[in-house]
Amino acid sequence: MSFQFQRIGAVARIGFISLAAAVLLWPAFATAAPDPDRIAVNVDQAKLVKLPGGISTIVVGNPLIADVTLQNGGVVVVTGKGYGATNFIALDRTGQVLVDRQIQVEGPTDQLVTVYRGVDRETYSCMPVCQRRITLGDGETYFKSTMDQAGSLNSQASGSGAAAKPQN
Repeated sequence: MSFQFQRIGAVARIGFISLAAAVLLWPAFATAAPDPDRIAVNVDQAKLVKLPGGISTIVVGNPLIADVTLQNGGVVVVTGKGYGATNFIALDRTGQVLVDRQIQVEGPTDQLVTVYRGVDRETYSCMPVCQRRITLGDGETYFKSTMDQAGSLNSQASGSGAAAKPQN
């Protein structure tokens, strides 16, 4: 057997062993335990998180990314506002740090369809019928038009509700 065939055989064996190792080790990486100091939340959604009692102050690193609201019983509501990562710190009355956690705000997980018209982006939620959805990064015209429609609908609903109240 020539040197070239031996070399090809050795490279093939190394490649096969590497592939087999990757396949065997993949479940260990794929099913790694989530980081307990990291809270993952989708943009435009909220998550309840139980914290220790005695919290009196919440500080959010970047309130454009997430909002954290303290409720009774040491529960906080974490709301994803924009994509990215930030943190929050919970303090007691004496200023001692009780909690320092990371927040990762991720994209929505519902059935989205993204339409590009040139450089302008439009987002639709398709569950089962496609409807306009306002998403960070949508084109300015689409975003404003959708916001105007939503605002008009909300004001009409509020006006109708006020008009329907019984008079005493």
